[in-house]
Amino acid sequence: MKLSHVDEAGRARMVDVGDKPVTVRTAVAEGAIRMSREAFRLVAEQQVAKGDVLGVSEVAGTLAAKRTAELIPLCHPLGLDHVEVAATLEEGLPGVRVRAAAKAVGRTGVEMEALTAVSVALLTVYDMVKAADRGMVIEKVQLLEKTGGTHGDWRRDAAD
Repeated sequence: MKLSHVDEAGRARMVDVGDKPVTVRTAVAEGAIRMSREAFRLVAEQQVAKGDVLGVSEVAGTLAAKRTAELIPLCHPLGLDHVEVAATLEEGLPGVRVRAAAKAVGRTGVEMEALTAVSVALLTVYDMVKAADRGMVIEKVQLLEKTGGTHGDWRRDAAD
């Protein structure tokens, strides 16, 4: 089985996962968005004109995870068994931290789905709060852990 993402002619292609074993695959990712104290207050007090920032961002992240293959070229479409997105206020930033978990039984991992969920949830926060703070910064979108597959389990704390 060839594992390269580039064929002999130098063209990008999808990796053939047909011979890989079907296993339970999970992934957890997180990221954050920093904002001004005033914008943080508006989110915390649910005073943002567009509505419930945390709730809408969680729904957006969930929907994005389900559409990852449409957004990321060469990414395999997956039937996800579970997606969970949690957006929480973090006063120390100040801002919002988003954590997403994805699970599927299949031949390829769900890392991209978890990372896409986090990214779109954070972009949704930005969109909803930008009238109060255009200087917000999205940061540290990263995979925290993954399980399953031929390469086994991986955790950020063990890798650092």
